[in-house]
Amino acid sequence: MNGGPSAGPAQTMVTTNHAVIRRWAERRGANPATMPGSEYDGHGRVEVLRIDFPRYGGAGLLPVEWEDWFATFDARRLYFRYQERRPDGSPSNFFRLERPDRPVW
Repeated sequence: MNGGPSAGPAQTMVTTNHAVIRRWAERRGANPATMPGSEYDGHGRVEVLRIDFPRYGGAGLLPVEWEDWFATFDARRLYFRYQERRPDGSPSNFFRLERPDRPVW
């Protein structure tokens, strides 16, 4: 479940590796974020996890530190499902955060 840039076009991968997730976001100029009003859940963790991509309407998102973002990611035992490239070979911004105990539709 490591994933990485060697995947073929439109191949969906899954990882929990912080370095893989951070590199994927940074290659796209994206940053960890949350929704206004959900910055912290009272336990020092970010409540709502988002990734803010430049030029994609994230003006309403609030930046958070990667450390805080990953603390919530780990506490919820999430998986990061993502694509490196679209079928045409261009970079893909597709990602989804999933919990292993919830079915994927």
